[in-house]
Amino acid sequence: MQEFILAIDQGTTGTTALLVGHDLAVHGKQTVDFPQHYPRPGWVEHDPEEIWHSVRRTVRQLLETTGTATGQIAAIGLTNQREPTVLWERANSRSAANAIVWQCRRSADICDEFKTAGLEPAIRAKTGLVLDPYFSGTKLTWLLREQPGLHQRAVDGRLAFGTIDSFLAWRLTGGKQHVTDVSNASRTLLMDLQTLHWDADLLETFAVPRALLPEIVPSSAVYGTTCGLDFLPDGIPVAGMAGDQQAALFGQACFRAGESKCTYGTGAFLLENTGSRAVASKSGLLTTVAWQVDGQTSYALEGSSFIAGAAVQWLRDGLGLVHTAAEIETLARQVPDSGGVVFVPALTGLGAPHWNSGARGLISGITRGTTAAHLARATLEGIALQIHDLCRAMADDKGEPLAVLKVDGGAAQNDLLMQLQADLLDKPVSRPQTVETTALGAAMLAGLAIGFWQDQHELANSWREEKRFTPQAETAWRDELLGRWNTAVPRA
Repeated sequence: MQEFILAIDQGTTGTTALLVGHDLAVHGKQTVDFPQHYPRPGWVEHDPEEIWHSVRRTVRQLLETTGTATGQIAAIGLTNQREPTVLWERANSRSAANAIVWQCRRSADICDEFKTAGLEPAIRAKTGLVLDPYFSGTKLTWLLREQPGLHQRAVDGRLAFGTIDSFLAWRLTGGKQHVTDVSNASRTLLMDLQTLHWDADLLETFAVPRALLPEIVPSSAVYGTTCGLDFLPDGIPVAGMAGDQQAALFGQACFRAGESKCTYGTGAFLLENTGSRAVASKSGLLTTVAWQVDGQTSYALEGSSFIAGAAVQWLRDGLGLVHTAAEIETLARQVPDSGGVVFVPALTGLGAPHWNSGARGLISGITRGTTAAHLARATLEGIALQIHDLCRAMADDKGEPLAVLKVDGGAAQNDLLMQLQADLLDKPVSRPQTVETTALGAAMLAGLAIGFWQDQHELANSWREEKRFTPQAETAWRDELLGRWNTAVPRA
């Protein structure tokens, strides 16, 4: 009996595999980490073969630890870190170069070149994205320019390009399917948001041969079946794909326009479903495809903070204030407030709505009375304040504030952080029973494609809230904290 959807969540530092049942409960989870490579300052790479090895290991371990037979798997759903750029040989499926990761800044000069040429407004109008090394298009341009022989092999059709979803779909289907879903394609700087096709003018601008590119497909569909694997049998449908943040939006059952979620991981990502309308941001946010299901395309506004949980990791690893990330809440609760300390966690620049890659972390308001507890609380406030900025920008773009914010990710387990978030937004914050919403969204998309679930209405009825945080702070506290924050951010 086919009881489960296998969800594969390929992230920045590791790969997670989950088994999801009809009731949306997680019946097993395994994670396998893999190394990051830093060949030069500001450069970040992954070895695609190490990523693939982590996928094989985590699925094997999941099946072994849960005692699950492969015949119990109805379909596979994929979700992934969205912007890493992978090139591989069509003939043997081997990677042609290391993948360039979303954090890598090596294509900054290409971005500057295009900006100087006045190309950014047209690129943004078509793609909904800012011209930044964060996205995969400029990474691909860099590879084809700088790596000897790659451009000609691309023109000749010997190479394939994809984001991680595309690479995994290729490997899972034995090289039979070269596809990427619309949500991942919308992060490349190469797809037109309106037509949902690769754009000829953009391909010319970025000097990308069309022969390299995968077919753009819906987020919920059967793309192919497993073939020639040593850890799964042939014939399991590969049936759902979405970028990690879009998958989390789906996993939070934010199916209607106006529904929002924020994922608190290494960074923090706020997305709001805008329905069938691609809303052009005037406030520094991104316009992106959320998903395409049953022929209907949903769009989203997105704001990203580069540092969220990573700020807590810095307190742990850089300063040694805590031994584990979970201790930050206990430490921060030792004081009633931050004692006037403000921490702008711009450790790798500021993302939306500021987009200041030159910004750096700033701590202000320190006195002789400042303690580790004050700094811990200021760190949590800094994370929440960044999300407040994103929510405010989103409200400006839409003309209306959010009603409730659904949250997920590791840092969403911090009750103090979630209460601070509710107090700053003056809106409820809702945490689900299943916080693995990224993988859950991939499972939902795959299950819909094969009829494992009937429709989105069934999925929405199965979603469950674990805890709701309601605003408790006074307006004066909020105004004072926001005043100090707005003074500190320009100085970062």
